[in-house]
Parts: sequence; C-alpha cells; structure tokens
Amino acid sequence: MREFRKCLPLVVVTTLGWAQPLIVRTGNLIDGKGNVLRNREISIEGGRITAVGAARHKPDFDLGTATVTPGWIDTHCHPGWYFNKDGRLEEGPGRGSKTTPQQAALYTEANAYAILMGGFTTIQSLGQPIDADVRDLVNQGRLAGPRILTALRPITETSGTPEQIRELVRKLKADGADEIKLFATASIRDGGRMTMTVEQIRAACGEAKAQGLRSVVHAHSSDGARASVEAGCTAIEHGTFLDDATLDLMAARGVYFDPNFLVLHNYLDNKPKFLGIGNYTEEGFAAMEKGLPLVADVIRRARAHHVKIVLGTDGVAGAHGRNAEEFIYRVKDGGETPLNALLSGTSVAAESLGLGDRIGTIAPGMEADLVAVAGNPLEDITAVRNVVFVMKAGKVYKYAPR
Repeated sequence: MREFRKCLPLVVVTTLGWAQPLIVRTGNLIDGKGNVLRNREISIEGGRITAVGAARHKPDFDLGTATVTPGWIDTHCHPGWYFNKDGRLEEGPGRGSKTTPQQAALYTEANAYAILMGGFTTIQSLGQPIDADVRDLVNQGRLAGPRILTALRPITETSGTPEQIRELVRKLKADGADEIKLFATASIRDGGRMTMTVEQIRAACGEAKAQGLRSVVHAHSSDGARASVEAGCTAIEHGTFLDDATLDLMAARGVYFDPNFLVLHNYLDNKPKFLGIGNYTEEGFAAMEKGLPLVADVIRRARAHHVKIVLGTDGVAGAHGRNAEEFIYRVKDGGETPLNALLSGTSVAAESLGLGDRIGTIAPGMEADLVAVAGNPLEDITAVRNVVFVMKAGKVYKYAPR
C-alpha cells in the first residue's frame, strides 16, 4: 500500500485508512518559527507530528526537491462568495439570486476545496451562515476542505443598541460562531469612515471577550481602529488609513494586523463581474486602485512599529485557490521579507486564531499540516504558486511530485 501511494502523480486520500506512522522526507524545511532545516524527516502518527529529525528511514513521501512549510493559514476570506452562471458576483441565494441554496452550497464547497489545494489548511471566514455547515462536514471528514473558523455573520452599525449587540454576540456564540466580526468603518469604496459608535464597538468587543470569543474588526480609518483596540478587540482588518499612533497602540496591546493586497487586485482584475452591484461603482474601483500604495505603506510602517502582522486575503469570488498570491504581494509590493511573509501565514496566524499550540509550526505534538512547493520561496517567493503536496491533520490531499 505504501509503495502504491508513492507512485501516484496526484493523491487525494481522505477516505483511505493508511497504516501509521508515516514518514515525510524533506530536503528544505521552513518550520514556521524562523528556522530553515535541511534533509529532515517528519514522523506522523494519529494526525500529529511525533518527531522531526535527520532523514534516516525510507519515506512514504519523498519531498526532497521541494520546500516544506507548515500548512498555510488565511485569517480572512469568504468562501461563500462566487460568480454565478452569468459570471456575476453572488454571496449566496437571496433576492435576485440566480442560484439555488443547493447550488450556493456546492459553490462554497468548491471554493473551500480550491483553497485547500492551493496550500491553505486553515481559513477564517468572516463570515456567512453556510460556513458552519461546510465547517462541520469538513471536520467530520465528509468533505475535503481546510479547517474553517467562521463568524457566521457580521455586526454593523445597524445591528442595534449596545445591549442588542451584546445579545447578538451571545446568540452568535450559541449558533456556533468561532469569532465575532464587526464593521467599525465603511468599505474603502465608501471612504472607510467610522460607522459604528464607540458604544456599539465596546459592546461588541466587550461581550465577545466575556463569551470567550475573539473579535475581528473591519477598520480602514484610525478612529474606528483605535476605538476597537481600546475596546479589547483581537485583530484589525485592512487598516488602509491607519496613522502611526494607532499602530503604536496596536503593538502595545498585542492586537494583530491584517492588511490585504489580494482583495484589491482581485476586484480590479475581475471588474466586469462586480461593477454595478452595490457599491462596486466606477468611483469605488478608483478608490480601490488608489488604496494599493496605501496598503504597501501601512504594512511597512506596521512592521517598523512592531505590530504583529498576519496573512489574510479577504479572498472573495475570483480569489479562491489563489490565496497564496498574498504572499507574493506582501514581498514584492509590501516590502516584507519572504520569511516574514511565510511566518505571517503560519505561526503568527495560528497564534492570532488561538491555535498556536496546534497548528502553524512543524514540531512534535503539532497537527500534521504540511504544504510543499516546487522551488524555494525564500529565494523566489513566486514558488508559492507551485504547490505539490498538501497534508492536513496527517491526511494527504495532494501529491503531485515534479
């Protein structure tokens, strides 16, 4: 059986009961903590890493010509967004939708599968109700997809009074939310101004903390971000217009920061599929184009101010399966080193999700989430496009040696 699986050019094995332990041989290993190791083998049993040491045994999977890292983590995406049969954006079935609930579910699972095949073994969706069903079926082994954390649905300025927002947070937890998402500011297409009141933000972030949930905040402007940080939020998303004082406050409070390049490029690349829907106007697209150099600037300043930077794409329709492009934009446009970009999408991202003791690092006791790419991303970050191996919790979903 072991010889059989080594011979296949592509292996998807979520339903095969293979003998354990497994041995994965690596020529170049980036462990998620900043160490680069050569000629190692990873021993795996029961879905977890049991040892990392010098390569001595006959491997079940020989990845000696590839670079192996922990499975990648996208801290912000939307797998429930897709293009319908007419090539237009939909966010699930609803008024004016051209897809049925069944079709929407299939689109969502197809997106989740594409994300997994692209090397991302964990994602945080911010978030739709469909996420919970996909999450649970993935966890049960019935669907192939990344580990999913979801906010289920966002909290906005229209969610009610502070007390109503607290009640909504409690309901979201009861409904199975893994984190709370709130919109402290408007979209970049609408100028990014602060929209929720300070009292609403305090209610959302405060109640989330009381319920043991993280709070992840959409905030482009400094006033919305500052109010969220002072309210005890966990992470700031986007942050396009953040000033240095706010970045300093985030660093002091240990708040994670997730600036995003891919989402803006994806919108611009797929403009005809979005244009004319909601605030996807010509003015909105002009604002997004102007936002790209601002993202590059804020990520450089955030790094200089020692803010903890995670990797999220805000991946919507058109971006699923291309999430790794964010690594490339972070390096080429954002001035990140390849290693820092990879750490943002592995151990730092895992820490931000409260999963730092389970994923994001290749070490004994951690879940066996691994991704391998042809080439060396530390020398050429575009190697992240060439995923040849994906393992999640000890199960191999892709094996395409070159």
